[in-house]
Amino acid sequence: MGPMSVTETGSDAELLAARDAAARRDWPAAFEAFSAVDARAPLAPEDLERVAKAAWWTGRSNESIEARERAFAGYLHRGETERAAFCALTLRREYAAKLASSVAQGWLSRAERLLADSDGTAAHAYLAIAHAEAAWHGGDFDGALAQLDRATELAGLTGERDLLAWAVMRRGEVRFAMGDVEGGWKLLEEVAVAAVGGELGGYTTGAVFCNVISTCRERVDLARGKEWGDAAKRWCDRQAISGFPGVCRIRRAEIMRLLGSLTDAEREIRQACEELPPFSPYFTGEAFHELGEVRLRLGDLADAEEAFREARAFGSDPQPGEALLLLATGRTDAAAASIRGSLEGTDAPLARARLLPALVEIGRAREDVASVADAAAELESIAGEFPIAAIEANGKTARGVEDLLRGATSDAAARFRSARQQWRAIDSPYEVGRTSALLAEALAAGGDVDAASIEIETARSTFERLGAAMDERAAMLRAATWSSAPTDATVVERTLMFTDIVGSTALLEAIGDEAWTSLRRWHDQALRACVERHGGDEVDHTGDGFFLAFEDAGAAVACAIDIQRLLAEHRRDHGFAPQIRIGIHAAETTSTGGNYTGKGVHAAARVGAIGGAGEIVASAETIQGLTGVATTDRRSVELKGLATPVEVVSIEWREAGP
Repeated sequence: MGPMSVTETGSDAELLAARDAAARRDWPAAFEAFSAVDARAPLAPEDLERVAKAAWWTGRSNESIEARERAFAGYLHRGETERAAFCALTLRREYAAKLASSVAQGWLSRAERLLADSDGTAAHAYLAIAHAEAAWHGGDFDGALAQLDRATELAGLTGERDLLAWAVMRRGEVRFAMGDVEGGWKLLEEVAVAAVGGELGGYTTGAVFCNVISTCRERVDLARGKEWGDAAKRWCDRQAISGFPGVCRIRRAEIMRLLGSLTDAEREIRQACEELPPFSPYFTGEAFHELGEVRLRLGDLADAEEAFREARAFGSDPQPGEALLLLATGRTDAAAASIRGSLEGTDAPLARARLLPALVEIGRAREDVASVADAAAELESIAGEFPIAAIEANGKTARGVEDLLRGATSDAAARFRSARQQWRAIDSPYEVGRTSALLAEALAAGGDVDAASIEIETARSTFERLGAAMDERAAMLRAATWSSAPTDATVVERTLMFTDIVGSTALLEAIGDEAWTSLRRWHDQALRACVERHGGDEVDHTGDGFFLAFEDAGAAVACAIDIQRLLAEHRRDHGFAPQIRIGIHAAETTSTGGNYTGKGVHAAARVGAIGGAGEIVASAETIQGLTGVATTDRRSVELKGLATPVEVVSIEWREAGP
C-alpha cells in the first residue's frame, strides 16, 4: 500500500478549511481551497466528491467530471463498491447532460456490474430510478412504475430523503405521461413542498424546482408556474451556484414571457445563456431558443434570428419561433415548410399543441383554409384529452381563423371573444392582445369598422404596455386604416363598476410573490362569482382590478355591497383579506363586441379612483331612486378629463350590529 494522502490523515488545516467551506456551501471558496490541497498531495475519494460538487455548482462541469472519475477510481481501489457505483451513476447523469450518450451508457453499465452481487442499498435505488427513466421515455409506463416501487421501498429502508424525493418526483412525471393529471400534481407538489422547506440536498432541490416549473410550462399553467418559479429564484439567490439557476431560468423566463413580462424574461434568459454552456448543450440550446422567442415578441428580428441559429447549433429545434420569424420577414412558404417539418418529427400531443398555433397563424397569412381547419381539429382533440385552458383557447382561435377565411365573420368574432375571455382568465395579456387584433379583423371584414377600430386600439395599447414592438406596429397600421371610418357602434345605458386593491404594491412587498399570487387568485375567483350572481359582465381585468358592466344600477350596488361584505367576512373568519375600493357610475357608453368606450367609462374609472380602502363610491345620480341604499359623505368632486364637477356619495355596506 502506498503512502497515505494528506486527506486521509485529516491533519491539514487548509483541508479542514476546504471541508468547512463545502459544508457551508461556499462553493467558490471550497473549490479553490481543495484545489490548493490537491496540488500538494492526492485527495481521498470523499474529498474528491466534495471537489466535484464545488466544481459543478461554480460552473466547472469538466472539472466536476474529472474529480468524480478520480473519486470512482479511489473507491474502487479501496473496495468500496457501493460508493464507486454511486459515482458511476452520477457520472452517467453528467455525461448524459453533455449529450455524450455512449459514455453515459457505459457508466450505467459499470454501475450495474458493480451492484450485481448485492442488494438493498441506496445505490441500488438510484439504479432503479435510472431504469425507470429509460422505461418511461420508452413508453413503458408500467415498467417505470415497477422500478419506482423498488426505489421507494429502498428509500424507506435507507431513510434517505433525497432518494425518496427522486422516486416521488419521477412517479409524478410518469403519472402525467399516463394522463393522470390530478395524481401527477399531487406527487410533484408534495416533493416541491419538501424542497421549499429545505428538507432536501442542493442538487435534488434544484431538480425538483426545474421539473415542477417545466411541468407548469408544459401544461401552460401560468399561475402555478409563477408561484414555483418565484420559489426557485429565492432558493437560487441564496446559493453561491451557477448551474441550476441557469436551468431554472429557462422555464422561469418562459413563464414570464407567457405572462407578458418580456423585458424581465429577456434579462433572465440572457443570464441563463451565459451560465449553461459548460453544463449541458441540450439546456444551452433550450436557453437560446427561449431567448429567440422573447426577442421575436420584442420585435428584435435580427437578434431573434441569431438566437435561433445558436439554438440549432446546440441541437435545439427553435420552434415555433423560427417559423414565425420567417413569416414576419415575408417568407410565408418557407415558414409553412419549417413548422410542418417540426410537426412531422413531433408525436407528443402537448408538444404538438405548442406548435399548431403557429401553423394557424401561417395558414391565415397564406389563406390556407385546409391547414387551419386541420390544426383546429387537432387542437380540439388535444384539449379533449388534456383539458388545459390555453389549448382550448388556441382551439377556439384556430376555428375563428377558419371562419374568418371562409367569410363567416360573425362566427369568427364570437370565437375570438370566447378565446380572449379564456386568455384573460389565465392572465396571458399577450394572447389577449392577439385575439383582440383578430377580433378587429373579423369585425372589419363584417363591415363594423368602427368597432374594429376600437378593438385594434385595445390590442395596440396592450402590445405597447408589454413592449411587443412588432405587434404594436402592425396594430398601429390597422388602427390608422380604420380610424376614419364612419361609426355605427351601439350607444347603450350601463352602470359601470371599477374595483381595485388598495395598497397592492406595499402588500406585495410585505407578503412576498408566492402569497400575493395565491391571494390574487382567491380575490379574482371571489369577485367573479359575486359578479355572476348579480348578472354583471366582466369587461376587462388588468393588474388587481376589474372593469364590470351591469344592466341596471340596483344590481351594481347590490354586487358592490356583497363584495365588501364577503371580504369583511373572510377577514373576520380567516384573519386577512385585501382592502378594495369600488366605484360605480351609470352613463351612456359605446358598446362594441363586449367592450365599452366613451366619456362615461372615463368618468366611472375616475369615480373608482377617489375611493378609499373598503369604500364604495357612486355618482349621486346613479343611485337616485334606489330604495334601501344608505349613503354618507355626499360631496362634489372634480374628475380629471371632465369639465364639470360630479356629485358623489359613499354607500354604507356594513351590516348594523345587534
